[in-house]
Amino acid sequence: MEKKFPKRFDKSQEKEIYANWEKSGFFNPDNLPNQDKRQESFTMMLPPPNITGSLHMGHALNATTIDILIRYKRMNNFLALWVPGMDHAGIATQNVVEKKLAKENLSRHDLGREKFVEKVWEWKKEYEQIIPNQLKTIGASCDWSRLSFTMDENYQEAVKNAFLAYQKEDLIYQGERIINWCPRCQTALSDIELEHKEEQSFLWHIKYPLKDNPDKFIVVATTRPETMLGDTAVAVNPQDKRYKDLIGKTLILPLVNREIPIVADDAVDLEFGTGAVKVTPAHDTTDFEIGERHNLAIVKIIDEYGKIIGPAPYAGLKVNEARTKIEEDLEKQGSLLKKEPYTHNVAHCYRCNSKAESLISKQWFVKMKPLAQKAIEAVEKGEIEFVPKRFEKIYLDWMKNIRDWCISRQIWWGHQLPVFTKQEEIKNQKSKIKIKESFYYGDNPPKDYKQVTDVLDTWFSSALWPFAALGWTGDAKKDKQNKDLQIFYPTTALFTARDIIYLWVSRMIFSGYFFLKEKPFSKIYIHPTVLTNDGKRMSKSLGTGIDPMDLWKKYGADATRFGLTIKSGFRQQVKFSEEDYVAGRNFTTKIWNATRFIHMNLNEKTKLLDVSGIKKLKLDKEQLTTLTLLSATAQNVEKHIENYRFDSALTEIYEFFWHHFCDICIEENKEKMKAGDKTTLQFLTFVLVNSLILLHPFMPFVTEAAFGELKEKIDGDLEPLIVQDWPKL
Repeated sequence: MEKKFPKRFDKSQEKEIYANWEKSGFFNPDNLPNQDKRQESFTMMLPPPNITGSLHMGHALNATTIDILIRYKRMNNFLALWVPGMDHAGIATQNVVEKKLAKENLSRHDLGREKFVEKVWEWKKEYEQIIPNQLKTIGASCDWSRLSFTMDENYQEAVKNAFLAYQKEDLIYQGERIINWCPRCQTALSDIELEHKEEQSFLWHIKYPLKDNPDKFIVVATTRPETMLGDTAVAVNPQDKRYKDLIGKTLILPLVNREIPIVADDAVDLEFGTGAVKVTPAHDTTDFEIGERHNLAIVKIIDEYGKIIGPAPYAGLKVNEARTKIEEDLEKQGSLLKKEPYTHNVAHCYRCNSKAESLISKQWFVKMKPLAQKAIEAVEKGEIEFVPKRFEKIYLDWMKNIRDWCISRQIWWGHQLPVFTKQEEIKNQKSKIKIKESFYYGDNPPKDYKQVTDVLDTWFSSALWPFAALGWTGDAKKDKQNKDLQIFYPTTALFTARDIIYLWVSRMIFSGYFFLKEKPFSKIYIHPTVLTNDGKRMSKSLGTGIDPMDLWKKYGADATRFGLTIKSGFRQQVKFSEEDYVAGRNFTTKIWNATRFIHMNLNEKTKLLDVSGIKKLKLDKEQLTTLTLLSATAQNVEKHIENYRFDSALTEIYEFFWHHFCDICIEENKEKMKAGDKTTLQFLTFVLVNSLILLHPFMPFVTEAAFGELKEKIDGDLEPLIVQDWPKL
C-alpha cells in the first residue's frame, strides 16, 4: 500500500531529518559521494561562541548565512567543510562559576586555583552542548566530528607554542603600560570587554596657577577631578593661540603643590573644555602616550581595588569618595572656578558592570608593529577582501594605529602563560637590596622557578582559530602529518560581526601570516547587526533581546532561517520584524503543498530527466517560458550566493517558485497533469526538483522532507537532497 503524503509539514519532523543527515555522514567532507569530482576544498570556521551562553540573533544570522554557503558549495561538488567549536571565554566563564559558588557562600579563593578550575570544567561539561544543540535545531550542517574547544589538549599545545614562537622572535615583553582594569574582577580587560554607558556627570573647571606668577593661571576642564592627584603636566594644542606664550612654563598643581610643566601636544582637542587638559599618565591611555612623548613622570594614585593610594588626606578613599573630598577642598582653596553638567560615556566591565579604571600596570604584551605590516598589505593588495568593501577602512585605520597588545589576565580560567620566574635579592656596593627577576620560557623549568599565575587573553587563543581548530599545534613534525591542514587551510571565507573586526579578525590575519606564512581566509563577510523593531540594540539584560529559539518554537527552523536571510545582504543594521518569519512559515507551507499536489498526480514511477532529456520533450510555449525562467533564476541565485547577497538569492527563488511556478505554471498545466500527460508530469517534476535544490540551502528541512516524499514517485535510487548536484540549466 502506498504511503500517504502528509497533509502538512510539521516542525516536529526537523529533529528526525537532522538525525538522518548526521547518520549519513555528509557533514564530513571525507564521506561525501563523488569524491573524484571533489578536488577543491571549501572551508569555513564557525566563529566560536562562548560556552557561557546561548544563541542570540547575531549568532543565528551568522550560522544561517554560513550554512547557506556551505550547503551550496557541497551541492557544487566541493569538499565543503564547516568546523564548529566553542570558546572557553576566560572572564565570562569564571564569573559565571564564581556566581554559582557565591550561592554556596564560597569564593574561588576558598577553593584554591586547582579546585576552582576543576569546578569550571564540571560546569563546562554540564552546559557545553547548549549552543551546539541550538545550532542543530536551525539546521547548521557543521562537521561535528571536528568540533573544537579552545581548551582542548591540542589547542592548549597550540597556544603555548604560539606564545613561545612570539617570544623567540622577541615580540613578547613584560612592561608597565596603561591597561583597562576591572576592580571587581581583579583583572586586565581588552577593549571589547568594556561597555561604554552614557552617564550624566559634570565638567569641573579648575585653576592651575603659574609658578612664577601665582595670580595668573590656566583653567583645566576635567570629568575626573580625583585623578588630578596624579597629574604630571598640563597639555595644550600647539596651534592654540591662547596658550602659545605659556608653553614650557611651570604650574603648581592645586592641593598637591607639585610643580608640573605646560607641554604642547597635537592630541589635545582644541574644542574640548578650555583647550587645556590635565595629563595623568598613570590613569589614561591618551595621557600615557602624551607622557611618553614628553618624558613625563608617572604617578599612580588609584590602586587595583579602585581606592586612592596617596597622598593624604585622600589615601584609602574610594574613587567617588575622593572626588567629593577633592571638590570640597578645591572650593576651600579657591581653585574650583565652576562645575557644569556634562554627559559622557563611561567604561564598564562587560561582565560585572563595575566601572573600569585605566591603570598603569605591569603586564605582558605582544609588539604589534612588526606583525601589523603584513596584515595591512594583505588587505591593501586584495589578498584578503572585506564584503561589503566599506569595512576595509575600519580595519586599516585600526591596524595602522595599532598599539601593543596586552595579553595577560589576572584570572584562573584560561591558558596559563608558559613563563616561569625566579626572584632573588641582590646587594649593591652600598648594601642596598634590589630584587632581580629572571624568566624561563617553555617546558621543564629549573626547580627554583615558579610559573606566573596570569592567563592569556581569550583573544590570544581565538586568534589561532582558523588553523588551531584544524589541529595545528605549532609542533612542525606533528603539523606536517596533519592532513586537515594540508587540505583545508587556508580556509575560504569568514562570516562575522563588525564589532570584532579589531579584536578578532585582525588578529587572525596577522596570526595566519606569522605562524603558517599564509592568509587564514580570502574573504570576510560582515553580516548586519539585528536591532529591535524600533531600531534599538538587542540586550537580554534590558529585556530587548529576542531568542531565536522562541522563533523556532513558534514558526519552525526554515521560517526562522527565511526571516533572518531575507534581511541579510550588505546592510549595516536591520530591524527585526515578525512579519518576515510569518512570511517564512507561509512559504514553507507553499513549498510543501506544491510538492504534495504534484506527488498526488504522479500515478506511476516518473523518470527524473536531466537538462538534455528535458530539452528533447515536446513542450508548449508556456512550458518553455517556465524553463527559461528557471534557468535564469538558477543563474541569478548562484550569482547572488557567490557575491554573499543571500537576501537577493532568496528573493529570486521565492519569486519564481511562488509567483511563477505555483501561481502560473501549475495552474496552466493542471488539466494535463490530472489527465496523466507523461510529458507534462516529467516537465513539472523536473521544475519542482530543481526548485527544491535551489531552495535547499535556505530552507533545508522542508525541502529535504518534500524531496524524500517525492522520491517514492521517481524512478531510480536517489541520494538525499543535501548531496544533489546544483542545477546547471
